Amino acid sequence: MRHFAILLATVACQAQEPVQGPAQRSPQLSSIKGVVRAETFATGLVHPWALEPLPDGRMLVTERDGRLRIVAPNGALSAPLTGVPPVFAKGQGGLLDVALDPAFAKNDIIYLSYAEPGANGAAGTAALRAHLGAAGLDSVRVIYRQEPKVVGGNHFGSRIAFAPDGTMWITQGERFAYRDQAQNLDSDLGKVVRINSDGSIPRDNPFVGRSSVRPEIWSYGHRNVQASAVQPETGRLWTIEHGAKGGDELNHPEAGKNYGWPVITYGRDYNGTKIGEGAVKAGMEQPVYYWDPVIAPSGMTFYTGDKFPAWKGNILVGGLASNALVRLVLAGDSVVKEERYLHELGERIRDVKQGIDGYIYVVTDADKGRILRVMPAR
Repeated sequence: MRHFAILLATVACQAQEPVQGPAQRSPQLSSIKGVVRAETFATGLVHPWALEPLPDGRMLVTERDGRLRIVAPNGALSAPLTGVPPVFAKGQGGLLDVALDPAFAKNDIIYLSYAEPGANGAAGTAALRAHLGAAGLDSVRVIYRQEPKVVGGNHFGSRIAFAPDGTMWITQGERFAYRDQAQNLDSDLGKVVRINSDGSIPRDNPFVGRSSVRPEIWSYGHRNVQASAVQPETGRLWTIEHGAKGGDELNHPEAGKNYGWPVITYGRDYNGTKIGEGAVKAGMEQPVYYWDPVIAPSGMTFYTGDKFPAWKGNILVGGLASNALVRLVLAGDSVVKEERYLHELGERIRDVKQGIDGYIYVVTDADKGRILRVMPAR
């Protein structure tokens, strides 16, 4: 019996050890104090999800339950804007990302991603295009719907990012209970898709013309991508996706490539058991960088402002489980430094954006959610 107990303890210990492989693993860093300070910019939000600065100094903010608001330069919130369609506000679903058209200054067009309700309790990630008016949205048109819609409230993604050519990437999840769909090219689950801003399919998408493959797919084998941004210097898409128990991944998804989930991963299942075949397999891409334990990433941006001159070109990431603003310094395709801030606030950081004033703004995912303005410490 004693030997059996030792064997069980050994197996349990092995199940908790980090998966090893060639990708670069984050050092598990403590939050740094005294570098930045955060002040409350706006209050009165319920689980805010995404933030988008407007050219005139105002901001748009989404709340997961389905509200879209304008935030004035003094932090005052508008009433919820009209025209937002019903959303599937259950679990992780709801109103998700908001993004401006590249020509917003001329056309006042915005885009929203959200969990769209379907028949018999099913739902799927969707995206719409609309004109932003004085009190709400008009000319609302859905330009993308994830297929198939499935039952469940987890892993919708979703972030919107624009390429230099005006096409848009929409990140998604594999809806948790359907993780094998991430490898199925006849399904949008677990994919990054690329469409034109009117919803049509770019002719140079990697799978256009292939039978039994959805032409909107850009890359596949993703778990739940809740962070994306385009690198200003290169125009490349970078994403960060949630792992399971370990295995959050930083990637720069390229056309037609397979990022492995759930065949390969640096994470384990929530009960500690192995997922898939390990961390490496031929024909599947390695992440640029991964976290184990996780930071639970949501929202990211490349910093280009002058308020933090040493941070120019760095990636800033919101951390939910880590309660942190995470900074990544890149050299080419490698992470050469990671630092974390704001952990002492004890806030789940859902999104991070650079304001037009050069300061950093983050939203906190809570019943009494806030927008915080992050500035250099005095």
